[in-house]
Amino acid sequence: MVLLCSTAPMSRAYALELFGRCIFGECTSDEEKDNAELIDPKRYDVDFLIVSDEDAVGDAIKSGSQLWQGRDRAVGGSAGVIARAKGDYRRILASLYNEGRYGGTISIKINGTEAANLPVGTEFNSGDTISVVVDPGPVYLFGTAQVEGAPPEPTMRDDVLPELEDVGFNTGAEAKAGAVGKASKLVKDKWRQQGFATAKVTNRRVTANHPARELNVVLEVESGPPASYGNVDVQGTDRMDPAFVARQTGLVAGNEFDPDDLEKAKKRLDRLGVFSTQKIVEGETVSEDGTLPMTLIVKERKLRRIGLGATVSSLEGVGLESYWLHRNLFGKAERLRLDAKVGGLGSTFDYQKFDYEVGAAFTKPGVFTPDTDLNFKLYARREVNESFTETSAGGNLGLTHYYSDELVFNGGVFVEAAKFESDLGERDFVTAGLDFSAIYDSRDNKLDASEGFYLSAAAKPFYEFNYQNFGAAVEAEARTYFSFDDEDRIVLAGRAMVASIVGPERAETPDNFLYFAGGGGSVRGYNFNDIGVVEANGDITGGKSKLEASAELRFKTGGNFGGAIFIDAGTVSADSLPSFDQDVRLGAGFGVRYFTGLGPIRVDVALPLNRRSTDPRFGIYAGIGQAF
Repeated sequence: MVLLCSTAPMSRAYALELFGRCIFGECTSDEEKDNAELIDPKRYDVDFLIVSDEDAVGDAIKSGSQLWQGRDRAVGGSAGVIARAKGDYRRILASLYNEGRYGGTISIKINGTEAANLPVGTEFNSGDTISVVVDPGPVYLFGTAQVEGAPPEPTMRDDVLPELEDVGFNTGAEAKAGAVGKASKLVKDKWRQQGFATAKVTNRRVTANHPARELNVVLEVESGPPASYGNVDVQGTDRMDPAFVARQTGLVAGNEFDPDDLEKAKKRLDRLGVFSTQKIVEGETVSEDGTLPMTLIVKERKLRRIGLGATVSSLEGVGLESYWLHRNLFGKAERLRLDAKVGGLGSTFDYQKFDYEVGAAFTKPGVFTPDTDLNFKLYARREVNESFTETSAGGNLGLTHYYSDELVFNGGVFVEAAKFESDLGERDFVTAGLDFSAIYDSRDNKLDASEGFYLSAAAKPFYEFNYQNFGAAVEAEARTYFSFDDEDRIVLAGRAMVASIVGPERAETPDNFLYFAGGGGSVRGYNFNDIGVVEANGDITGGKSKLEASAELRFKTGGNFGGAIFIDAGTVSADSLPSFDQDVRLGAGFGVRYFTGLGPIRVDVALPLNRRSTDPRFGIYAGIGQAF
């Protein structure tokens, strides 16, 4: 936001604020802005004394005190100051309980009088001091930490949850109030995990033994009857078929209730991409037939969406892309997406050397199972790079099965007709085959991972009709991440991949099947697809195998900023097995990261370490999300 305001109307003095920062002039201060909204603003000083030498306790008390947290901001009138002071008794007491302190004392005085005793209408002068003295008292321990109506031990591995000791609810542990709340939720969840949907804690019997400095807690639990799913009642649909929506939840009437099913149902509905909000509401009681009524309340998104995007590279130029999306063609979340891309802008002014691609993709969710999608795609493209020029068109038809949150399988058929111009000659191909892949992704954040694994494997058997060759392409990739601290301020990331083609000779293999390396998603510091097999005349062609590896040390420097240092390596061989007949190309560099809610904005600068005369001296890459 840019704010231009007059600070002295008669003298026509001006000030400029940009994104909340004063650029020049006498801008309105934050205090003046806050006070402008208050009637009779009052400020106060606070003298805060904690009778304890434990920093953690003091920090917890001050975090819970509104007097302390708001000491730099004015309050509306004397009544506002006194109300804040009186409310702090309860807030500070809650902080003490959360630290296991049940024998503490709290004194809050305004001008020498305890705030709790001040009558209505007492005046408070701006600038007066409020004195707060807190004696936390000793730490209490759990003397009794008992559950009446505890669930039996689970017989299924998926039903196992942490023990009560894991949340601090056991005899001899510090009697923190939060542990009682966590234990109550955990006991309830343990019953629900075994099919008792309406389980609840009906009573908490809590007594303090002050001489012994103990807290005795008994949780009384009622499991309720075992439950199975009733029919799912879908509410809020407009264009969507409610029966299809109910099926996509995967909640089958008559199956035993399991809260894990509800989480899976939410993810299935998210995957449809048609709802802006969704909520699954469980019935309050189990019916006489043992079923639990289930209600799904949804709100549909707008049917259509248009998107624009851009990528920038100092080596590959500017790329522009756009798409048009229809979310729900026939009432069952069928998606139609049309894409158009152009690349290489700025790297050349010859439009015949730009890259072009247009495509149409259709997805039908819920084929065979709620976790299986049917995908159909058509495309046409022209790609011009230093290694080859491709003009092609094709399509594929396949299935995607979401086996779990981490594991996804893909399988289908494809056909492509293509023409290539390269050092291997001008050649035409018509290729058809199968395409299988599996991806395991347990990363904690797809755009900025600090832990987890990414593993992928693909196999693509094919037949080429013009040269009458059978062949297969196989690829595998692994990524892993290691954080050096709990706040993920320093993360080491690693990536390795291997790929190979078996069957036809290179000259009888489509160039877009052959392997190249180099560029922003491969070996940074080199031109896109500029690492390959070096021919006798010095030109680069594709190989039948490839190896790549990367290591990156990522760090946060403070605020929203961070950086990375990295090294990439890659080599391409003419044979199906990597033979290292070509040099391993190395690239290294550093990057800057600006962390946003959408993910880190990345700018990397890379240098080719064993640079050839045709390689650039450096490359700059920008994008959203980490490099891998």
